[in-house]
Amino acid sequence: MKEKLLLIDGHSILNRAFYGVPDFTNSEGRHTNAVYGFLNILFKFLDIEKPQYLAVAFDLSAPTFRHKMFAEYKGTRKPMLPELKEQVPLIKEMLQAMNVKICELEGYEADDVLGTLSKRAEAEGLEVTVVSGDRDLLQLATDNIKISIPKTKKGVTEVENYNAKDVIDLYGVTPIEFIDMKALMGDSSDNIPGVPGIGEKGATKIIGEFHSIENAYEHVDEIANSRNRESLREHYDMATLSKTLATINIDSPIEVALKDCIHDNMFTPEALSLVKRLEFKSMLPKFENVSSDTHIEEYFTKTSDFNEVEEIFAQCINADNVGLFVNRFHNVIYGVSVCNNSEKVIYIPVEGFITADYLVEKISHLATSGKSLTVLNVKEIQDILNADEKCNIFDTGIAAYLINPLKDTYDYDDIARDFLELQVPSFTEIFPDLKKSKFDQVNDEELEKITRWCCYCAYVLFMAKTKLYEQLVSTDMISLYENIEYPLVYALYDMEKTGVRVEKDELKDYGDRLSKSIETIQAEIYDEVGEEFNINSPKQLGVILFEKMGLPFGKKTKTGYSTSADILEKLQSDYPVVKKILEYRQLTKLKSTYADGLAQYISEDGRIHGKFNQTITATGRISSTDPNLQNIPVRMQLGREIRKVFVPKDGCIFVDADYSQIELRILASISEDESLIQSYKEAKDIHQATASKVFNVPIDQVTKTQRSNAKAVNFGIVYGISSFGLSQDLSISRKEAEQYIKDYFESYPNVKKYLDTTVENAKECGYTVTLFGRRRPIPELKSANFMQRSFGERAAMNSPIQGTAADIMKIAALNVYRKLKEHNLKSKIVLQVHDELLVETYLDEKEQVENILTTEMKNAADLKVALDIGMSEGSNWFEAH
Repeated sequence: MKEKLLLIDGHSILNRAFYGVPDFTNSEGRHTNAVYGFLNILFKFLDIEKPQYLAVAFDLSAPTFRHKMFAEYKGTRKPMLPELKEQVPLIKEMLQAMNVKICELEGYEADDVLGTLSKRAEAEGLEVTVVSGDRDLLQLATDNIKISIPKTKKGVTEVENYNAKDVIDLYGVTPIEFIDMKALMGDSSDNIPGVPGIGEKGATKIIGEFHSIENAYEHVDEIANSRNRESLREHYDMATLSKTLATINIDSPIEVALKDCIHDNMFTPEALSLVKRLEFKSMLPKFENVSSDTHIEEYFTKTSDFNEVEEIFAQCINADNVGLFVNRFHNVIYGVSVCNNSEKVIYIPVEGFITADYLVEKISHLATSGKSLTVLNVKEIQDILNADEKCNIFDTGIAAYLINPLKDTYDYDDIARDFLELQVPSFTEIFPDLKKSKFDQVNDEELEKITRWCCYCAYVLFMAKTKLYEQLVSTDMISLYENIEYPLVYALYDMEKTGVRVEKDELKDYGDRLSKSIETIQAEIYDEVGEEFNINSPKQLGVILFEKMGLPFGKKTKTGYSTSADILEKLQSDYPVVKKILEYRQLTKLKSTYADGLAQYISEDGRIHGKFNQTITATGRISSTDPNLQNIPVRMQLGREIRKVFVPKDGCIFVDADYSQIELRILASISEDESLIQSYKEAKDIHQATASKVFNVPIDQVTKTQRSNAKAVNFGIVYGISSFGLSQDLSISRKEAEQYIKDYFESYPNVKKYLDTTVENAKECGYTVTLFGRRRPIPELKSANFMQRSFGERAAMNSPIQGTAADIMKIAALNVYRKLKEHNLKSKIVLQVHDELLVETYLDEKEQVENILTTEMKNAADLKVALDIGMSEGSNWFEAH
């Protein structure tokens, strides 16, 4: 079997990947979609071809062409988009890290390099595959040189392959004749002028008959088509120039030998480090056998000897800092790893006399001893630590999140890479196949892997504490960490442990009511359109609305008409059936997500113990998962009624406290706008006051519509709304919306000044800051893409406001939690949703709870505008809110 050479047309494939893969960035704000797509295409061809040799050819960044004519004709190509251009050095860095030969030659294009290398390899008896999106390269095709053209759509790559026979079958000309055919017909994408009036059909016929431009010109009188005949006669010089431009140089002086292209050892530690930095998590399994920083593993040991373990914990009690990791899944403890110096890490499995209970006792003693302990995510192991906020414990997950809140994960390998410049294997790299639930069924080989994994965790935690602490100090976020985020862990843990009671039977009844409503509205929709169809199918729905019914705003895509919510919302006021379709969607979502979905989360105690997360949102807001209780629809009455199934325990009621217009109050305070501040001080209806100013009418003459519009402007300003966005929200013209915003800023000039200054400062330093020091990086501000840059500007306007609101909510929740404990009350916070706290309150503690909520929430921050709350009570969450 012949050896193979795989050649990749670098810029061409990068370009294909850029347009074939949706745009995305990593947490550093770097565009990475083209690199991601390129690598996937590369891996695909490596799997298909299994080559012994591999090289990637690039045009030089400042192209020089084969001769002067190229500067005139090819020099007019459109410049590369900045989002693509920035990925060229990135893919080269990746290829170098993967030991892939990069080929470039001054004065020659990539296709010249590919042509030369492919012909040389063929002469040496190799089979060659050239991967490119450029059909120019079809001229290189032979029995031994295959041109592969990948097409990527929605992340899926399909390939067209061409040897010499395939070119003849498709075009009716040989690969060499393909040059002449292209020269006659021209190629605007490659700036080859061609002969005026001769298209692909005419060029194919001429070259198929005469085999070359020169021969066709010699027999020009024999060309049957008179227009083509006269055009070639008149523009022969253009035809020969085009042929020169289209001809690939197969004898360029590139000094690359076959041995330089040996394909071996792509999956290097350097490449793995870059893959992790670019956050290509789906590619990590390819690096399964890559070991990095292996010297660390020299410090790893395992013991289950009781006396040794006793000595280890005694040393930990006397150490300055201990990195601790608990190996636990589904509440089963399999072992623990500890590290108290940089050259010794020990994994202690549950084995023999070392029981899970024994380890819990030792860990709890260590956590409450006052010694410095470093862990990953205190909340996840608080039931083992049995600690409180006064314990000397450092949470690396929360610290890493504060330093960069844009990342998806803050696991030990992320922390090692980002703060220690260490490349350590992730869980999925160590265990590509092992299910976490099977840790009780492991053989010796898998136990070694578990030891490695747990020791890496403890080592990284021990080593990272100082770095993380220093960065919190240098970024002025140490107070945020110590006074808000870290102690909040214990409040959130208490909420999760307490959970919220759900009436299972009520939930089922609610689901049954939804089912009936869905059936009714479905029948009404069928009746109005005159036929039954799948309402959940966007394709079928699009045909019904925009073809059968002829509704406006039909926007055809490759898969059918778009039936997105924004399009349907434009139609609902004029077409009742569309309003019903939107209602149907809401009802089906309520049924699947809440009526059916919530039932799965009810524990044996009849309560839902959801998760409250600190390290997910970029602005610092607490998020809710498993289940998400923050997205319960509130616009529909039926949607709000889901709250009726959430009830307090017997002998209790719910007391609900909700901040009133907290973001507008923060805006007034940090912008120091006197008019806005004064309106709040005079206890005016802020939306009415704004309407009075914006519409220039006395406050007592403001209409409901004017107040409603002013409300949209007030909240829109906080989120950096554009005139287009406001016009959509209010169903008014863009010009009217523009005037509303202009009048608003004239009424509150310091708000405009503050927002502009905030954006400028963010552009300069790359981040925004809340009143409590929380930073939110905004890499989009430096994007060359207008849409991304606009998003960045809106985020810069909003993040200090929304982030400060998040900080205040966290302070309030923490202080309410502390006061309830301090007064030895049995009442507990059970939910935190947006700007709201829900307390399961014992009837005899109701007055104390209400006083605590009022005091702690109103005094959570000292603003120029007083914080205000609304408070209510009820026998279920619906009544209480």
